[in-house]
Amino acid sequence: MQMTIRRAEDRGNVNFGWLNSNHSFSFGHYFDPAHMGFGPLRVINDDRVAPAGGFPTHPHRDMEIISYVLEGGLEHRDSLGTGSVIRPGDVQRMSAGTGIRHSEFNASRTEPVHFLQIWIIPEAEGMAPGYEQKSFTAAEKTGRLRLVGSRDGRDGSVTIHQDVDFYATLLPEGAGVAHDLKPGRAAWVQVAAGQATLNGETVGEGDGIAITGGRIELAGIDDAEVLIFDMPADGVAA
Repeated sequence: MQMTIRRAEDRGNVNFGWLNSNHSFSFGHYFDPAHMGFGPLRVINDDRVAPAGGFPTHPHRDMEIISYVLEGGLEHRDSLGTGSVIRPGDVQRMSAGTGIRHSEFNASRTEPVHFLQIWIIPEAEGMAPGYEQKSFTAAEKTGRLRLVGSRDGRDGSVTIHQDVDFYATLLPEGAGVAHDLKPGRAAWVQVAAGQATLNGETVGEGDGIAITGGRIELAGIDDAEVLIFDMPADGVAA
């Protein structure tokens, strides 16, 4: 097993006042040729949007875009006619495919919203645009790994058009989970909140960890929320 930790403070940052965003990988105004993604995982943006702030309508294509809200509510509207407010526990997948336009705004005029926007390169270009949103309770994730996204939509997860299994877990102090990577698989682990140990190393909010092969062992230190992206090891570098 090989493991490389990218600490939260090493991420790129942009702050426009209404948006404070930390980038695990190169994005927009932040370019780092050493951090262009991990396998098909292209973007993890840790976004905090001020009350009433947001992203006006803009286009995307040929990308799987996942929104994972940690605090507050994110209001989404798109050119498919979809409109919703995404809240903690929700996972939204938007397939941009041949082209889609959407907007994202803080649903509150008084409270900030904190969310992760995740981009995954799809296995094929030119697919029809699509949208899916599902909710997963805290009980489903506490002290266990809950599959929230997968290529085949199994176990009630959202469908991702790529060979990626996306898990989420909540780990209060003392709770632990383990995940064995099958031969030829790698993982990116993102600490969304709190603090935990990963294979004996202390990791905290915003840290990302590249792992190739072996076993992932997580234990909560301080109300950790952790995401795991399990994918083919081809083309990744830990």
